[in-house]
Amino acid sequence: MAESYQNFHLQLLAGTWREGSGEESRPVVNPYSGETLTSIRSATADDLDAAYQAAAVAQVAWADTPPAERAALILRVVSIFDQRKEEIIDWLVRESGSTRLKATIELGLARAITLEAAGMPARARGGIMSSDTPGKQNFVYRQPLGVVGVISPWNFPLHLSQRSVAPAIALGNAVVIKPASDTPITGGLLLGHVFEEAGLPAGVLSVVIGPGSAIGDDFVAHPVPSLISFTGSTPVGKNVARIATGGRFLKKVALELGGNCPFVVLDDADVEQAVRAAVFGTFLHQGQICMAINRIIVDQGLYDRFVERFVAHVSRLTVGDPSAMETVIGPIINKSQLEALRRKIAKARDQGAKVLLEGEIHGQMVPPHVFGDVTPDMQLSSDEVFGPLVGIQKARDERHALELANDTEFGLSSAVFSGDLHRGLRFARKLRTGMTHVNDMPVNDEAHMPFGGEKNSGLGRFNGDWAIEEFTTVQWVSVQTAPRQYPF
Repeated sequence: MAESYQNFHLQLLAGTWREGSGEESRPVVNPYSGETLTSIRSATADDLDAAYQAAAVAQVAWADTPPAERAALILRVVSIFDQRKEEIIDWLVRESGSTRLKATIELGLARAITLEAAGMPARARGGIMSSDTPGKQNFVYRQPLGVVGVISPWNFPLHLSQRSVAPAIALGNAVVIKPASDTPITGGLLLGHVFEEAGLPAGVLSVVIGPGSAIGDDFVAHPVPSLISFTGSTPVGKNVARIATGGRFLKKVALELGGNCPFVVLDDADVEQAVRAAVFGTFLHQGQICMAINRIIVDQGLYDRFVERFVAHVSRLTVGDPSAMETVIGPIINKSQLEALRRKIAKARDQGAKVLLEGEIHGQMVPPHVFGDVTPDMQLSSDEVFGPLVGIQKARDERHALELANDTEFGLSSAVFSGDLHRGLRFARKLRTGMTHVNDMPVNDEAHMPFGGEKNSGLGRFNGDWAIEEFTTVQWVSVQTAPRQYPF
């Protein structure tokens, strides 16, 4: 096997590994141990411009590369993921605070979307259309957008970068990534090394690292990218959309934003299975997932039994070192997120939610907090939580459960449990979310299925043929084979 990747203090800018040109350096810190993993000098607007300009040049030749060759390169990326599995998992644990289970799941997701992307060049179909004009032939060509800018978050950094990077590159685009400042290695630099090892031509992929306050607006407003793919909070996503569509250069946006995902337990549900699903869907990666369960809504007939089983199960979860196989709850990513969680916990108490389970916070370790008797007017019901904190609401009946579930500005993912699959499916179809799962939890992602939300949870869809639509455009070309008769 090849030696482990090195030099994570360097950025991949316009085909060259070098330091950013900024004056400030930012440490990359292990959120569990506090260890400094590396320090990266920030990129400047000039570094960003160089990356975009190089991408625009490199993309022309890359788009002309035969589809089979692009697919073969993507398959080599899959092979490198397999060869370097433990190395990548270790970095996810150390940099993002992922438990080993979550890191393994994340690498599997990144591998799956990469494998799916390898088939996209052959599926990027155009068409031949009839014409109402005599002697005309109509052709619809599907082609790459050009350059795609990707802004990825810290919670699933590898996967949420790769789900845009792999399809975009497979379809003939060049890409510039701006990973989250907390996870520049797993969100970008590792991918830069992997694609370089796979043989991607220089300049087709750049990784630009710098704070959003310094280069974020320029990243979106730059004239080169045709699409900005953003995953993150709704307020920041709205600003991305504003800049992308309101500036001098109009461009497409693909936005996967915040969630406030409901988990509904109807009166005929299997309580034991619902509890197991709810625990996993709430506390995987400390709840720091856009699809994590934020609101558990239980029919009043099952409420007491569900609460008892749920609290008992959660109380047994192991909190601690994320590198240990038995650990379920690892660290919160940074102090800012930690303080936000402290405020949410205090607010839940102040607003009268019943404390069902709690524990002392040590460093960036937050043990599970469970609140009962939560009402729709509480902050715990309205805001995205993004931590190991959940509230349980009581529904009078199925109709009330649906009202509670849809009572949110978000619409990413959701779930419903019912002993009657047809009833569950009917209920699911009435939930105003982009994704709904019957007798499962809302944290689901399959590389061939459409991923995205409604309302303030985003625009567009990732994965499968929906990614082909996002990362390509169509051109109508007509050919007049016989002289056309014009009216004047």
